[in-house]
Amino acid sequence: MRNLEPKAVWESFYQLTQIPRPSGKRKEIAEYLVNYGKSLGFETLQDEIGNVLIRKPASAGMEDHPGVILQGHMDMVPQKNGDKVFDFEKDPIQAYIEDNGEWVTADGTTLGADDGIGVAIAMAVLADKNAVHPPLEALFTIDEETGMYGANDLQPGWLKGKYLLNLDNEDEGELCVGCAGGIDTTATFSYTPVETEKGDIAIRIDVKGCKGGHSGSDINLQRANAIKLLVRVLKDAVANYEARLACIEGGSLRNAIPREASAVITIPADSYQDVQDMIDRYEDLYLREYAGVDDGIIVKGTEVECPSYELPEDVQDYLIHALTLCPHGVYRMIDERPDTVETSNNLAMVKSEEGKVTVFCLTRSSVESRKEELQSIIQSAFSLAGAEVVFTGGYPGWQPNFQSTLQAKMVETYRKEFGEEAHVMIIHAGLECGIIGSKYPGMEMIAFGPTIKHPHSPDERVKIDTVAKTYRYVQAILKAL
Repeated sequence: MRNLEPKAVWESFYQLTQIPRPSGKRKEIAEYLVNYGKSLGFETLQDEIGNVLIRKPASAGMEDHPGVILQGHMDMVPQKNGDKVFDFEKDPIQAYIEDNGEWVTADGTTLGADDGIGVAIAMAVLADKNAVHPPLEALFTIDEETGMYGANDLQPGWLKGKYLLNLDNEDEGELCVGCAGGIDTTATFSYTPVETEKGDIAIRIDVKGCKGGHSGSDINLQRANAIKLLVRVLKDAVANYEARLACIEGGSLRNAIPREASAVITIPADSYQDVQDMIDRYEDLYLREYAGVDDGIIVKGTEVECPSYELPEDVQDYLIHALTLCPHGVYRMIDERPDTVETSNNLAMVKSEEGKVTVFCLTRSSVESRKEELQSIIQSAFSLAGAEVVFTGGYPGWQPNFQSTLQAKMVETYRKEFGEEAHVMIIHAGLECGIIGSKYPGMEMIAFGPTIKHPHSPDERVKIDTVAKTYRYVQAILKAL
């Protein structure tokens, strides 16, 4: 990978893969970027929360041009296959070039190209002594993937540039000029555990093999949600086989479609084979339902040691009903752009602890009132079931400015550089641009980047030739501005 072109970009990306940087583990990666800026002799700053800002003076003759900010986030989503032994807080990413020579991916884990490639491109520009550019700032934010905390806590007045190039879009040739806002929902069911019926046995039900993916950019692909699949099995088991729920787990991140989910149920011993047959039927059913979309779904039942305690029957029933009712997927498309999602919800995680089951959702919309409407629906589903519902982490959408000088210049530059038209679009995923724009009114922004497939999943990969093309485009834009 380090021998790919442009070498400056791939060398920087390689170095990033060697530094554990899941969201929340920010110290080591931030120190690396601070030292990188200082090693180049540039003014390098770090704010109290951990964001890093590196300022590079304009090249000769560009001193009076408006400043440009290259921006990306330093954290990555930690996702791995169930059989992969890997510690995201200690182990380097095992990246490699696929056999076809077109993609870089990782061995059983997320690659971190989201947004490591964007950060690497900015690093390469900083190091390039021959680059032609206005006054330049490189802003590297923390913890974008878990709540955009770096952008949220960015201090007004820190940035000097007029134009911001966000290097966190995932389809080369696309210029993103707007994105969805979002909000987190946490619903908590509290209860006093009850003793398991004597003579019962326990089965662990596992749903796995789902593709998962990014809860924004992949939410319209109709992929399976492992939690939703599991709940259908549980509802059947409770209704027809006297099952009782002892615990339930599923998903790992708010912004990733759940790939795996599991539950332990207790049943009368003489129902064992009937329940196993039911589980097998659901696997066959799901493989038919998701044929061509999610072909690797596995539903498996395994007898395990019987737990001493389980959920009270009423709490169990309310939880299953609420999870059944909770919306997941696309709620509404944009009328003017019917190929673009307007509003969606990701039923992202469910987690059992002693005396408590917690459910986590992420709702997105480019229309604030629609976001509030879907929030209300989710709140009703869980409140009627007796859960405590809390909303946190709300962030604004990014409203497009189709009259932007930056947009016109970037469209023109793409046409001149590559002889083809760039696609100006709005995405459903959340970007930091909306938050940064709220702190810097009047700043013009565009998000773009190389092609990355299946971010937030172990299938993540970045297309090699689009990295070179994006770097060339960045160089051309900076020269044109």
